[in-house]
Amino acid sequence: MANSWSDRVVGERMTVDREFSSRVESSRFTSQEWSLIMTATEFEIENPDDPETARVVANTDKVEQILPELENIRNQAGAMGADPGAGSSSSGGFLSSIKGALGMGGEASYDEEREAAETLTQEYAQQLQAKIEANGRWEEVCSLAAE
Repeated sequence: MANSWSDRVVGERMTVDREFSSRVESSRFTSQEWSLIMTATEFEIENPDDPETARVVANTDKVEQILPELENIRNQAGAMGADPGAGSSSSGGFLSSIKGALGMGGEASYDEEREAAETLTQEYAQQLQAKIEANGRWEEVCSLAAE
């Protein structure tokens, strides 16, 4: 029942999703990539026993597993005639593809992607907490998370 609190904040999540979409648009990620990142992210409440110090945090441990798929999404977009670097400041295009095929790249480029995903998901977590607090439900949600 560790996530019973998250089931109770669906309305807040939907609102934050809408409000956060402009932040995603200005990030290095497309909306499709962001959806994948969010699928791999779990939100937790640290210190739920004390609502004064408790906070929503993004657990991005599983994001590492989807980073290669972000590259696949970009490559597919490029193959369909879209700008493969749209929404991405790290796309190296043709040269990057050659380096990747030769094993001269890849992993290092994931560090930037992982850091960007962690930063963005934590921003989302902060907005989610602010929304829950604004709706007067923070103590209730902390109580559920502490169970």
